[in-house]
Parts: sequence; structure tokens; C-alpha cells
Amino acid sequence: MSPEDLEIVYEALARKLDAVGEEKSALFLAKLVLLLSQKNGDLAEVTACIDAA
Repeated sequence: MSPEDLEIVYEALARKLDAVGEEKSALFLAKLVLLLSQKNGDLAEVTACIDAA
């Protein structure tokens, strides 16, 4: 992904976090990680990203 693509992702994430509100942001982020993990399909890579974050 290019830096420009990452900026688009960041903006979309920021907008969604604002929309769901602080009370539901943790739940939203957990669901997002699970959905992206399922698409990625590589357990080692997913857990490494979790550790890195």
C-alpha cells in the first residue's frame, strides 16, 4: 500500500471511530481486527501485527 493509500485508510478509520463514538470504539476496533485477520489468513502475521501495535 502506498503512503497515499494509508492516508485514505487512516481517514476512513478516523471517520468511523467518530461515528461509532468513544463507548463503542473498542468493540468496533476488535471487530475490524477480526475481519481483517480473516481476510489475511496468516495467524503468525496477524499476531505479529497485534504485538507491533
